Amino acid sequence: MSGFPRGLRLWFAPRELREEGDTPDYRFSLANERTFLAWLRTALALIGGGFAVDQFLPGLVRGVRTGLSVALLAAGVLCALRAVNHWVRCERAMRRGEDLPASRFPAFLSLAVALVAVTMVVVVLFGWEGR
Repeated sequence: MSGFPRGLRLWFAPRELREEGDTPDYRFSLANERTFLAWLRTALALIGGGFAVDQFLPGLVRGVRTGLSVALLAAGVLCALRAVNHWVRCERAMRRGEDLPASRFPAFLSLAVALVAVTMVVVVLFGWEGR
């Protein structure tokens, strides 16, 4: 089995992942794990921000508040899923002696967060309040 189904299965099968290729220097595996945990912290921050926007900005127009909240929550979910996927892909590449996989996800995540931030700046400047 190859491709996405195998990659997804490896999320939950660490023993199977260890059977692939050669064991890399443990420092690289630990660095990969720290990167994974940093992505999870980012995901939790995005999810917390989504809840904060929804709960602490009740005066904001409902559509704007909901849109910002959902954007942050969705970014958090995607970030969490991407974290485990990237961890597995990097671990496999290290075990196979391949280059680490490139990813466009950080750029997309940065753009999404920047868009939410710009929207929040506009909201703060113009004070869109619900009626």
